Amino acid sequence: MNTSVAPGTALRYCGRDFTPEELELVRSICTAPEFPHRSAISREVCRRLDWRKPDGGLKQGSCRVVLLRMEADGLITLPPARRRPPSRPPTHTPAGEPQPPLYGSRGALGAIELRQVGGTPESALWNELVDRYHYVGYKRLPGAQIRYIAYAGPRILATLGFSASAWRLYDRDEYIGWDDEQRQANLHLVVNLSRFLILPWVHIKFLASSLLAQATRQLPHDWSLRYNYTPLLLESFVECDRFAATCFRAANWTFVGETMGRGKLDRRNSGPTTTFKSIWCYPLHRRFRQRLRTPPARPAPGGWR
Repeated sequence: MNTSVAPGTALRYCGRDFTPEELELVRSICTAPEFPHRSAISREVCRRLDWRKPDGGLKQGSCRVVLLRMEADGLITLPPARRRPPSRPPTHTPAGEPQPPLYGSRGALGAIELRQVGGTPESALWNELVDRYHYVGYKRLPGAQIRYIAYAGPRILATLGFSASAWRLYDRDEYIGWDDEQRQANLHLVVNLSRFLILPWVHIKFLASSLLAQATRQLPHDWSLRYNYTPLLLESFVECDRFAATCFRAANWTFVGETMGRGKLDRRNSGPTTTFKSIWCYPLHRRFRQRLRTPPARPAPGGWR
């Protein structure tokens, strides 16, 4: 195992520089008996290095990635991973069964409520509807997220899911005009519309673009209340061979390019080829580029963010 780091040399992982002193701190935490498993280690590393998310919570997800990469590089040794029970697919219930067809126009439908998914029953229903009727099925959304179910009175019309944005995306990054350092510091201010489902028995003209417009108005406030910061830009992907993205155009989203077919979370340009998708963006602030290109704040002495 290569455990030495030259004096004054910092190691960079996930956009963060680790000094030799910080690496020694990580090693001491990994071997301390009071931190017997990986989640306890990542929690303590975040606490000792003051590594936090924009909402103030510990950034344990990124820390776990860093620890795994340090171990792969022979710098630390982690305890064996604890086995987790396999995740179960969403349960199908009578609440998710197909409903009578609903026809008409958006104007005749009346008010639509975008209801945030909160407790377990609502979460289970959202998961079930997406699993049954979305073409990719149910998959857990990454990172910070807000999910909605759209209602017209008692009738469910659609589901929407917003979550963490793509780590690196050439055409989107060109559209914003930021560099790598700015992107790493401000990526949390970009939110991805990762699931958008109109239920198959709902046939309402102009509903999709109306829901997109309503969501762009409501999401910034809801996100700020939940995470204590307000996003500046929305992004979404549309499969080129499957959809024409007409509703995004009608809702004033901007087409910025196409993906390279490597997947949303491929950070090393090495993932398997996926379908090509068009990239759509919607600014939530008129100076979104200026704010997203703001240089990252430097850590205060004794702390690291």
